[in-house]
Amino acid sequence: MYRQYAIGIATTSVAILLSSSVWAASIKATVDLSAQRMNVYIDGKKKYSWVVSTGKQGWRTKPGSYTPFGQRKKFYSKKWRMSLPYLTWIGEDGTAIHGTYLTSKLGRTASHGCIRLSVRNAAKFYKLVEQNGFWSTQVIVKR
Repeated sequence: MYRQYAIGIATTSVAILLSSSVWAASIKATVDLSAQRMNVYIDGKKKYSWVVSTGKQGWRTKPGSYTPFGQRKKFYSKKWRMSLPYLTWIGEDGTAIHGTYLTSKLGRTASHGCIRLSVRNAAKFYKLVEQNGFWSTQVIVKR
């Protein structure tokens, strides 16, 4: 009887893991450096269009295709001495998508290479990535 119970739990666990990966949406975010705008597509349909700030002179955000690999809801950068809420790392050089309280600078280059969003929009993006997974998310940065 104990063996049947253990097998039943293992089978149920596998079924849950498989079903959650099957339902993951495809997330694609495009960041247009010249327009300072990020568009987010869910399963190929445009869902959001947000104003951003990207890298300023000497700290330009690098164009390329990225897959997120880490997240922190609350992060404080000792290097830059600032809070980076809803941070999603995309580049091995430290490049990330995160919220900013300096919303007056959105719409123009202002960062040290990261992609800044309003805190509200960064929270939405963070949650999309968290719910659907890193491998279901692609970030494309273009000039």
